[in-house]
Amino acid sequence: MRSRNRPLPVVIPNPDRIRSISRGPFGWLDARLHTKGWIELLSGEALSVYTFLCLVANRQGVSWYRDETIRTVLGLTGERYREAERRLMDLDLIAYLPFYQGSPDGYRQVLSMPEGEASWEAFAQGPDDKGEDE
Repeated sequence: MRSRNRPLPVVIPNPDRIRSISRGPFGWLDARLHTKGWIELLSGEALSVYTFLCLVANRQGVSWYRDETIRTVLGLTGERYREAERRLMDLDLIAYLPFYQGSPDGYRQVLSMPEGEASWEAFAQGPDDKGEDE
């Protein structure tokens, strides 16, 4: 019987394709999105928007893709996109600043992860929609 304190050996399925950080643009997701429970508060649409923003952001976490472009790339309707973006802002995972007053497009910033564990209380507004089919 294997001891619970000893980790299993890691087997690399394809050692010829080990990923590394390139010198060019790269995106990353904070592991606390999973380990602190934030991912459980996101609908599938919110998670896809968050992932997209993480992948296209600059080093400060800022991207300036137009709403229409993001919706097209992710295959989201305007309403579903706005719901996803609103949830991400309500959870304090992203910030938004319009290009100019009244602009439908603007700068989106992926924020550092909020402190502590995620909870439904952190998302007091909006329906209990975790993207599950009914």
